[in-house]
Amino acid sequence: MTKVPLHIAEKLLLLCRGEIIPASSAKHAVIDEFVDENIVQRTGRVQKSLSVLNKDSLEVYLQNKFGINDLAKYVETLKRTDFKRTDLTEVSSNSKLKKVRTFKGFLVNNYLPIQALINQKSILIKPEIGTFTFISDFESFEIPDDITIVGIENPENFRCIEKQKYLFEDIKPLFVSRYPQNQSKDLIKWLQAIPNSYLHFGDFDFAGINIYLNEFKRYLGNRAAFFIPGDTEELIERYGNRKLYDNQKANFNMNKIEEINLKQLISIIHRYKRGLEQEVFIKRKHS
Repeated sequence: MTKVPLHIAEKLLLLCRGEIIPASSAKHAVIDEFVDENIVQRTGRVQKSLSVLNKDSLEVYLQNKFGINDLAKYVETLKRTDFKRTDLTEVSSNSKLKKVRTFKGFLVNNYLPIQALINQKSILIKPEIGTFTFISDFESFEIPDDITIVGIENPENFRCIEKQKYLFEDIKPLFVSRYPQNQSKDLIKWLQAIPNSYLHFGDFDFAGINIYLNEFKRYLGNRAAFFIPGDTEELIERYGNRKLYDNQKANFNMNKIEEINLKQLISIIHRYKRGLEQEVFIKRKHS
């Protein structure tokens, strides 16, 4: 079924209300169709205008051809940012008229139980090994203030957090995943809404630093820090990859970086001309 986009539906609504509008403001195949059916007329030689010839015919045509039962409600629904597919079905027989993001939220993982709240109801965050917890209603997701959020860049590290808990003995962590990447905006919204500290555990290369600075630090400010284990320099020297250095660009301004540890890491990467993928912290302890 042909879609009627919002801006054209708004113009049709004006016509239904008896208004005359400039034809240049409503150029679309749907409008041409109404003109061809003698429901809407296009008049004028230089500055053409549109007006409705038969309001009842327009409403019937919208219902029969496009499944739109109530044009005003159809416009109102498409303007909303929180509508669901069921709302579209009520005003139109086509629930796919506009992309609706029903799958929102992000993944969390942990090896220690964390008591949390969702919609004011208590839940225990402790996925079994090999499973994750997906937080959909993240707007109401609450955790204790003493929990440190650890953002993990790579899926393998997120999956194998049990093998990396030796890195986080000094904090109470809750691990969150940057992937799937189209969910990352939800993660940022949640992180901005809570007081907890954020620790970024990513690759030790320019790409990993870019992700941290551009996707997290810029929004979280002093609550965010780049996680650098104590033996990172040794691991870069022994296991670092030259291609990660040669093929990546530093899309950040060194003068704007205030974290001393991060500046030292960048100097180490330049010194050895190598980058290090965070998966090494899984293999290092369990190879």
